[in-house]
This record gives sequence, C-alpha cells and structure tokens, in this order.
Amino acid sequence: MLSLKQRLGPFWPFAIFSLIALLSLSLSRIALGLWQLERVEAVAGWSQMLLQGVRVDVATLCWVWGVPAMLTLLLASPTAIGRAWLQLMRVWLTLGLWLMLFLEISTPSFITEYGVRPNRLYVEYLIYPKEVFAMLWAGRKGELLLAACFSGALLSGSWWLSGRLMAGLSFPRWVLRPLFALLILAIGFLGARSSLGHRALNSAMVAFASDPLVNALTVNSAYSVFFAIKQMGAEENASQFYGKLSEQQVLAIVRQESGRPASAFNSPTLPSQTFNLASAQGKPKNLVILLQESLGSQFVGYLGGLPLTPNIDALAQQGWAFERLYATGTRSVRGIEAVLTGFTPTPAQAVVKLGKSQTNFFTLADLLKQRGYSTSFIYGGESHFDNMRSFFLGNGFTTIVEQKDYKNPVFKGSWGASDEDLMAKANETFQALHKEGKPFFSLVFSSSNHDPFEFPDNRIELYEQPKQTRNNAAKYADYAIGEFFKQAKQADYWQDTLFLVIADHDSRVSGANLVPIPRFHIPGVIVGQGIAPQQDKRLVSQIDMGPTLLSLMGISASYPMLGKDLTQMPADWPGRAMMQYDKNFALMQGNDVVILQPERPAEGYVYDFANEQLSPAPQPDTLKQHALGLALWGSLAYEKGLYQTAKETAAVK
Repeated sequence: MLSLKQRLGPFWPFAIFSLIALLSLSLSRIALGLWQLERVEAVAGWSQMLLQGVRVDVATLCWVWGVPAMLTLLLASPTAIGRAWLQLMRVWLTLGLWLMLFLEISTPSFITEYGVRPNRLYVEYLIYPKEVFAMLWAGRKGELLLAACFSGALLSGSWWLSGRLMAGLSFPRWVLRPLFALLILAIGFLGARSSLGHRALNSAMVAFASDPLVNALTVNSAYSVFFAIKQMGAEENASQFYGKLSEQQVLAIVRQESGRPASAFNSPTLPSQTFNLASAQGKPKNLVILLQESLGSQFVGYLGGLPLTPNIDALAQQGWAFERLYATGTRSVRGIEAVLTGFTPTPAQAVVKLGKSQTNFFTLADLLKQRGYSTSFIYGGESHFDNMRSFFLGNGFTTIVEQKDYKNPVFKGSWGASDEDLMAKANETFQALHKEGKPFFSLVFSSSNHDPFEFPDNRIELYEQPKQTRNNAAKYADYAIGEFFKQAKQADYWQDTLFLVIADHDSRVSGANLVPIPRFHIPGVIVGQGIAPQQDKRLVSQIDMGPTLLSLMGISASYPMLGKDLTQMPADWPGRAMMQYDKNFALMQGNDVVILQPERPAEGYVYDFANEQLSPAPQPDTLKQHALGLALWGSLAYEKGLYQTAKETAAVK
C-alpha cells in the first residue's frame, strides 16, 4: 500500500476518495433496487442498472474531481503554495463526497414523493428555504435530524481521512508533472464523456426500461441533479428533447389539433389566435376558480377514490362534473399554467417561472381585465413562492391576497393560513366586489392539503390516525370547500358567478409506466346558477377549462388557447389530453396514447380506463407527428412571443 501511495503521489487522495464514492454509490443503488425489487425484476433490470450505474458513477467522479486532480499534479508541493493547494483540495474532496452521499440518503424520500431520483424539482425547492424548511421541520423532524447527524459524521470523517491521506505524499519531478497532468486530464475527459460517439453520456443513453424509476436508479442522484441543472439552461426548446419539425409543420398541426376552422384564425402575428363565440348570451358572469392543491382522483369519491370529499361529490351532482379530466403535469405551477393560460405543457419549467412570460403572456385574468373585470389571486401563503406573484401581477391580476393579509387567522400552518381562512377571505372579497357593482375574476389557491398536512382540530371526523396525513388533509380541504359554498349560495353574488373547482395535480405522481396516466386523473366540477347537472364521460384536459369557462360566462373573445370549448363539442367526441411527466410527453386521444422521450423514437400505447392500464400498441405516424407538433408548439410560442392577449381586438370582440 505504501508503494502504491508513493507511485500515485498527489493523486493518492483522489484515488481513495473515488473508490469510497464508487462503493458507496453502488451500495446505495443496490439498496434502492432491493427496496423497489418488484419493479426492477419486472423489467429484468439488475444487470443493466448496476453495470450502467458504475459507468455513470465513474463519469460523475471525473466531472467532480478530474480537473482538480490534474491541477494537483501540477501545483502540489512541499512549498507554502503547494501546501495551501492541498488544503483547498481537502475541502474539495470532503464537500464532493458529502454532496454525493447526502443526495443519496435524501433519495428515498424524494422517490416516495415524486417517483424518480432527485431532479429539477429538488433544485427548485432550494430557492425557497423558509417554506421548505418549515414544511420539513413540521412533518419530517426525524429525517432532518438524521440528515444533520449523517452530514456531521461524514464531513468530519472525510476531513480527517483527507488529512491522513495527504500526509507524507511523494511528489513527481517537475519535468514529469505536465505529462502526468495531461494523462489525468485525458482520462478524466474520456471518463466524464463516457462515449466515443457524437454525444456524451446522458440519462437517455443509459435508459433501458419502460419504468422511469428503474431508469432513474441507474444514474446516481448527484448526476441526476446536475444533469437537470444543465438542462434548465437550455430546456425552453423541446426540439432538443424530442426531435425537430419546421415552424410551418408545427403551426399546421396546432391549427388542426385546435379543431377550429381556418376562418377562425384571425391574427397574422399570433398563429394560434382564434375568435370564439360564446354559447351563453346575456350579461357576462363573474368567474371564480378554486384550485385545489394535490387533490387527485384517488382522494375523490365521485371518481371512485377514497370517501374523503363529500362536499365535492355533492357539487358533482349539482353541476357539470368531469369524470375523465387529466392534469397536464405534476406541479402546482403546471396546473396554474394549464387552467389560467391554457398553455400546452413542455419539458421546460412552467411559464409561471420563465423569464420571457412575466409580461405580455396570455391569461384569463388579462383578457377579463380588459373587459372591466376586477382580477385577484387569493392565497393563504406567501405569493412569491414559485414566482407566482411576479407572473400574476405582470399578466392581468390587479390584487394579490396572501398570508400577511389575514388578520388573526383561525389556523396558521407551515404554508400559511388554513383553507377555511382562505375560503372565508374569498367570500368576503367577492361580497365586497359585488356591492361595488364590479364584475370579478379570482383564482383561489388552497394549500392545506400539502405536506406536512396541518389543519385545525375538530373540523372533520378523521379518516385515519395519526391526524397529520395526506388523507386527513384532503378531507379537511373538502370541508373548507363545503363551508365556502354554504356561504356563497347565500350571497348576492351567487346568481351572477360561475365556479370551477379543480385540482392542480395529483399527489405523489409515480408509477411503472413512462407516463403514469392514472396519477394525472383529477376532479373538476363547474357549478353556478343555470349550470345543468351532468356527468361528462369525455376525455378532457385542464387546457379545455379556459375556453369552456369563457363560453359559459358569455364572453366571446379572440385568444390563443388551443383547448376545446366543451359546450360545443359533440357528446361522442373521444377527447384529448396532454401530460408532461418529467422529460416525457404523452398525447392521449380517446384511448390511444403516444409518448415522447428524449432522444428516443415515439412509442405507441392504448389505455384501459376501467383498469387504469397502459399497454404497448402500434400507433399511426400521424398521431406521433401530432404529438411532436404539440410538444414543440409550447417552446416555439414561448421563444417567439406568440402567446399573448389580443389587445388590439379584445375590446371589440
């Protein structure tokens, strides 16, 4: 061992730390595989997962320590500068090992919540340390303390070990150092690239299974996070993921998929803009959208889920209830994007968080504001979260109600005022606006049904013990909805207002398919004076809500939304939905499904609604082409500013 240390010289600490990291990452992958044994064995994934996993781990280590190792061979020496460099490398080695292993121990919790390894969402949550730490401290104290103890032990142990390894190092002669450094640099470059082909190693290159979790286990969490960060810098263009079409092809597909006649497209600069005649006539109504946090179909009684939503179930009997409504994504901002703007999902972040969409981007609020509506966003938490405040104020909202505006709330949790405080504030706001004779539009966004699931005592009969569970929180969220409608039905504004109760997304969206379609199934009910009760069995998307609501309100308008006005679609229309799951995009028409993956051919499936099963099946090239066109449209529209409110015609049409 001493002889090997002498031969490796300044590279010796990097070699030992790399060996420790390789063993640790492989053991973590094996442990995660055993935890998810059924899913790994279902795709015969052990050999691929472990062998390709080592490949990814080697590439990760080359990225993290390759250049520092090369520089160490050049700079390390017994001189003061050389000793200072070695101390800096002790810090680099210690922090590098800690980061890789810390991400591994946090992986099980992330998989439990999101169904894949830490990715872009992990990074996005770091932007909001106050909210995230409060959530974790309230609901996951044990995990936080374990992480703190692990970090302390690993950091101190790594620092001690690095000191031992750097003691008594031998240094090569100066004339040989450049040669050794070039050799290390070449090895590091090849190892990091891990390919002699045109493309360097990426997550798609080692994906082999139809199960996204198994593919995610193949990489390590540090690679997954930093690959996601790299993609965030260039993710606005979906063609980098799925392939290319000409702009003319994309626009032709978009117009065909919109279902509008060619005569409806009325703008030379906004290619998706059409004039849409409302079904309802007379005085336009107010609009209230009650966006429910994480309320998937699995929690909703009228959709065959758990008996947690008696109030929403009752509304489903009184209004227009959608039985096959699907979210476009897995985050609140994606639900806001779909319901508020009607924008199609992309592999990029939702437009709520993107820079070019902070002004002059179409929203229902902007369209209605031009028609004299008072527009408001009502929330129990802090509106800066997920960049909502900036996006809303820049795109049509005139009033933001948030946590600081609640005086003496009934209950305050990690995410702010409770849902019942939220609903009371909404009712108070609407009554005041009605007295002033102002038409209004409001987006009311709940938060109690969110980890750590905090809500006041003695409001509901708990579904299970202990109190702070997702099921109990879902039941409480439904209770708050019920209390709101008790007040609203007695209020003067009731007869003039249209209401949509809809979820932003399901919770814990995961599954063994490339896109877990059952976890995108959400409730949606439109209620209000004059809305005839009906149970709609057609397949519909969140992006269909905007056009449908405007039509029911009596608002004839020009807008860029591609969603359908469901009041004018035939009863036998098979329907369409789009879903973005991490980097995968699904287009579902009837029960036919096409799924796009990065750098892979489109794949065809059929979906069995009754059994919630997705099965491989050939699909025509036309459907695959339409899926690609719709996936590319969002990137094209965002980049070129093609998704705006028709200000030049809004006031007259």
